[in-house]
Amino acid sequence: MLTSLAIRDVVLIDALDLEFTSGLGVLTGETGAGKSILLDALGLALGFRADAGLVRQGMAQAVVTASFDAPATAVARLAENGFDVDPGEPLIVRRIVKADGGSRAFINDQPASAGLLREIGALLVEIHGQHDERGLLNPRGHRALLDAFGRLDAAAVARAWSAWRDAVAALDEARAELDAANRDREWLDHAVAELNAFAPEVGEEETLASERSAIQRGARVADDLGSVNAHLDGSDGALANLRQAARRLDRIAAEHPLLAEALSALDRAVIEAAEAEDRLARAGEALAHDPARLEAIEVRLFDLRALARKHRVEPDALAELARTLATRLGRIDAGEQGLAALEAAAGAAGERYRAAAEALSAARVAAAARLDAAVAGELAPLKLDMARFRTAVATLGEEQWGPAGRDRVEFEIATNPGAPFAPLVKIASGGELSRFILALKVALAEEGGAATMIFDEIDRGVGGAVASAIGDRLARIASGAQLLVVTHSPQVAARGGRHLLIAKSHDGLVTRTSVVALDESARREEIARMLSGASVTDEARAQADRLLEAA
Repeated sequence: MLTSLAIRDVVLIDALDLEFTSGLGVLTGETGAGKSILLDALGLALGFRADAGLVRQGMAQAVVTASFDAPATAVARLAENGFDVDPGEPLIVRRIVKADGGSRAFINDQPASAGLLREIGALLVEIHGQHDERGLLNPRGHRALLDAFGRLDAAAVARAWSAWRDAVAALDEARAELDAANRDREWLDHAVAELNAFAPEVGEEETLASERSAIQRGARVADDLGSVNAHLDGSDGALANLRQAARRLDRIAAEHPLLAEALSALDRAVIEAAEAEDRLARAGEALAHDPARLEAIEVRLFDLRALARKHRVEPDALAELARTLATRLGRIDAGEQGLAALEAAAGAAGERYRAAAEALSAARVAAAARLDAAVAGELAPLKLDMARFRTAVATLGEEQWGPAGRDRVEFEIATNPGAPFAPLVKIASGGELSRFILALKVALAEEGGAATMIFDEIDRGVGGAVASAIGDRLARIASGAQLLVVTHSPQVAARGGRHLLIAKSHDGLVTRTSVVALDESARREEIARMLSGASVTDEARAQADRLLEAA
């Protein structure tokens, strides 16, 4: 609901601050007073096209700020766009238009695009005027309005549509995979056979490289060990010389105590040298390697790395690649059978969607008949008794089906007997169009829409009983919403819960438009003026009293 509107430097308005309440509010004033300026200013705040011509002459910029009690739909849409609006907190939209044509938009003091402001504005306010091509006149919204009127739930159709799309997507993906796999069949056969024959294992490269390194290190140690053995072993080796020295010393050791001690030390050296020889022999056996094994390792390692390069993967990924390619090959072998199952699933999902959409279509046709009857009941009192209204429900081509079903819904009228039906916006005159919108709004009064509605001169060209009927219906709609009406009809004005007078003044230098909230006395005088014209008579005042009492 619109709670306040602040306007600065818009055309003839220098500064204006208005407060609004729920129910029916009427705006009156003489022709040319500036009622359209007020609506243009509000439209600016709602994201309508910015026009530098709206900036008051001599001013650098125009500013319009509107405050709303934000509906849940607007809060949710803003949240999707990164705007934080707490439920229950006011939603403030502001538009600045510069004299050079530039404009800026803000939502709760956060910069916003004009497109987002326009989208949010449509959720906040419906403006129905002589040339309005939004709201009820936009066929894109008619299907949702019919569903709301008929209390129709399209959720089952949406679920069936989603399931059908998923099934078709799975079928298309399987077909694409099968086609691609069939193109690669020869390569897959060769690759799988090669990988299976090679049988790579995870970690094999590291194992082979470690074993090769160990063998190569052992070979280098074995070469050094040969040199050591040459010094220690053999007839001229160190051990043989030690033994020979010990034998000779043994013959003369008794000749002197020191010789005996030397013999003892020499014997120990022989024993240690013998032990060293034994350990060297065992080490040689341990370090011995099979040249054929080294060659086999190097060949396997070379082939492993070459195979990895061929398939552009790491050696450790070859085993998984083998399984992946085998799976692809298996899909080819079982592809036709699997494809048949997916085709059957997609077909069944399509049939379920068609059944759900057909049921929804039937419900829409029935709801359309009820809506047509409801609107028809409103036409005669609005002096549209020769017109006919219908809700056309047509089946779309399959390429246009979607989660909301398969129907195109459009509101149509025929203004004269025998005339063909056509869309509202193309066949009705300005006054007729507004009254048709009003009849529709009465029929759809409980079916949602923006919390604030504005009707601009809906009573143009009518009076008397028709104007009274319009006022009665506006009051009925306003009982559950906020409704603002720009009117020239005293019958409509008398129905308002709040009356705003728009007037234009001139001080000799500057022309200004002002808006004043009328009390009961001033309201009586304004309605009397609307009844009698420039000169207000006592009879007009008495008639104004009767209208106010009747309202």
